[in-house]
Amino acid sequence: MRTRRRRTPHSLRTEVVSPKPIFVGEEGAVGREDSHYRVGGDHAPGRPERATGRVAVPGAHGPAQVSPAPTGTHPRPEAPGTGQPPPPVYRPPARPADTTPNPGSAFPVSPGAPAVTGAAPPGPPVPPPVAEGNPPPDGGGTTPRRRRTLVSVLATVLLLVVAGVGLVVVRPGPVAGWLGDDAEPTVDARAPEAAPVPVLALPAGTAPVPTMEGMRAVLEPLVGAPALGSRVNVSVTDVVTGQELYGRGPDDGTVPASVTKLVTGVTVLAARGPAYRIGTRAVAGAAPGEVVIVGGGDPTLAIDANGFYPGAARLDLLAEQVKQALGGTPPSKVTVDSTLFPGPVHEPGWDSDIPTGGYGSAITALMTDGARRDPDAGPKGAERYRDPDLAAARAFAKLLGVPAGTEVERGKAPTGGGEAAPAGTPAPGTELGKVESPPMIRLVDIMITDSDNVVAEALARQVALARDQPASFVGAATAMDQVATELGLPADELALADGSGLSRTNRISPSLLTDLIALAGNGTRPELAGIFGGLPVGGWSGTLDDRFGTEATRAGAGVVRAKTGTLTGVHAIAGLVTTAEGRLLSFAILTDRTPPNAPDATRLALDRIGAALAGCGCR
Repeated sequence: MRTRRRRTPHSLRTEVVSPKPIFVGEEGAVGREDSHYRVGGDHAPGRPERATGRVAVPGAHGPAQVSPAPTGTHPRPEAPGTGQPPPPVYRPPARPADTTPNPGSAFPVSPGAPAVTGAAPPGPPVPPPVAEGNPPPDGGGTTPRRRRTLVSVLATVLLLVVAGVGLVVVRPGPVAGWLGDDAEPTVDARAPEAAPVPVLALPAGTAPVPTMEGMRAVLEPLVGAPALGSRVNVSVTDVVTGQELYGRGPDDGTVPASVTKLVTGVTVLAARGPAYRIGTRAVAGAAPGEVVIVGGGDPTLAIDANGFYPGAARLDLLAEQVKQALGGTPPSKVTVDSTLFPGPVHEPGWDSDIPTGGYGSAITALMTDGARRDPDAGPKGAERYRDPDLAAARAFAKLLGVPAGTEVERGKAPTGGGEAAPAGTPAPGTELGKVESPPMIRLVDIMITDSDNVVAEALARQVALARDQPASFVGAATAMDQVATELGLPADELALADGSGLSRTNRISPSLLTDLIALAGNGTRPELAGIFGGLPVGGWSGTLDDRFGTEATRAGAGVVRAKTGTLTGVHAIAGLVTTAEGRLLSFAILTDRTPPNAPDATRLALDRIGAALAGCGCR
């Protein structure tokens, strides 16, 4: 057993990587959840060599570095013994901030959900209501955006209930009806349904802990696969006891890619709480009829009901509030205050094409649809606005009926404000309206399920604001480090430059990730279990939707639940897995020197490790 020592925060510095020309590979070789693949990878000519071996808490923070601003569906694995795809499990995304776990459970259960103690709950299960703003998609002819919504529903929190020392996931309610399948109506809507089908194998209440010798025998042949490259760092930990069962460079800082989002999710849930909502306000400007829209950092804000993110706050509703508050004064001008997020808008360690390649964008305090020009463009490689705050403010001015041709400018909202006379105009600074984002737990779901880089950067800045740091890349990294320390995590094994994982200057150790996952799952901090709601499921949802489908990896389908990370030459996976004997483990595998032109082989090698953990007792 590895004993974790108490660690202190590390010194802070920033490693800046000069942008280099990059070349995008074929579609099949694209690192979809992070950015892309570049021929030559991280060791392409002209790119500096990365640190090797132990990265002893090299902080990635320091004075803000200002960079020049740039001008189908897949077959599902069968549920055991049914010949049918495993059913999705629904959880309403909004959870009260004071949710507490059921006694003996490692995961909090939404109010009203049936307790599971080793068997399916008796009686007819009642389907929970569909969350506001996220109606079930219809059954056919879905657009890419609607298919994305379906995947999000599939990956929404699995009902994770520990029975003794294991884990079971149960499907409540008529799932086919929620997902819009064509089904004949029943005569009596209250007629009992068959007992829920377990998505995962029912664990034994006294599941044995794998031995370190058993783990080594199973994993050593796999972690040495050539497709994983020359540096493979691994940690496997028992969730209940916290005991490390296998380690290979477990404390070594490694480029994590999008696995960084697990740290972002845990720290923002700890700092803001699951129920927190991000507000977007409009206030009266200095001149009569001037309206200042104040960005609060909500990346999911929509223009109208056709926004990209389900349940998003809307500018058209804000405009209606403003027009009512102004009374007879017609709006004459819109100013945008996006000063909540100081620059730079791009992290210096990002590859040079990320701002324009569709996987990232300028990070501003006001934007609509994650800065997408077209809300229907898709979740990843979508064209983004160069100036998201100005684009959103122009859309708002149009909704207000501001005269055409009136220029939208950046500025600062007036301070103060007060009540206006019944027939008078509001005093400068008076709030005219406000709309709010979905709750934080839903935003974390979106970030993790879709590996949404723009949402991740916005949530990282919420950690900064909660800890009185500047809402910038540097301030967010400093605040996340601070919250990790408060949670008792080994912050000297954490060095962040952003919240999405797009930066190659990020370093995280595998053991920090397994400690973080165990902390979120052991019930001591129930609000942190919100990271599991959007965690992709092997062969089923999110970025693991099309993985764990080969004969060598099928044992992990429906059993491995993990966040993936991909950059050129970098592959990572971290999450949860239940062994064949029912023991719940956290695992993290980080590789940052993989062959740049064989991403499929690298992913397969990672999946073989996850499947081996799922298929063994390892004793």
